[in-house]
Amino acid sequence: MTASAPFRVVFVCTGNICRSPMAEIVFRWFAESVGLGDRVAVKSAATGDWHVGERADQRTLASLSGHGYDGSGHRARQFELSDFAESDLIVALDRSHERVLREWAPTESDAGKVVLLRTFDPDARDELDVPDPYYAGPEMFDEVLGMIENASRALFRQLEPAIRSAV
Repeated sequence: MTASAPFRVVFVCTGNICRSPMAEIVFRWFAESVGLGDRVAVKSAATGDWHVGERADQRTLASLSGHGYDGSGHRARQFELSDFAESDLIVALDRSHERVLREWAPTESDAGKVVLLRTFDPDARDELDVPDPYYAGPEMFDEVLGMIENASRALFRQLEPAIRSAV
């Protein structure tokens, strides 16, 4: 990251309609809330192509809205190999995504960009996967959003000094 380039992060889950859009929107909110929105480029993607072009799941949008976030502009997309070169950090929402992303990485350096979101959450203990709420009810979406908020807050706090110093 140079003084003129924003820090680029992409959050990745299975279909890019539940977990990763939540993480994208929450992380962007953290950056904007402290005046660093222009210093961070945040996006999200899927490991699969099932929902490309679709809006986030209605339960995702409802959970986000109920907690003061706006996910209405989200459209699902699939992770592309170019995302490795275009990202400083690639954040997987569970270990299956982490494994796939590391397998896709064209270089060891690119594989080194892949991290698991909940490793930043001190309350996660050994529960490092953000569970997929897709087959659950709306209350699970709220629970998942809480996990994502906690881990994203910790991740942002860790990155914030470097992002600030690049201004």
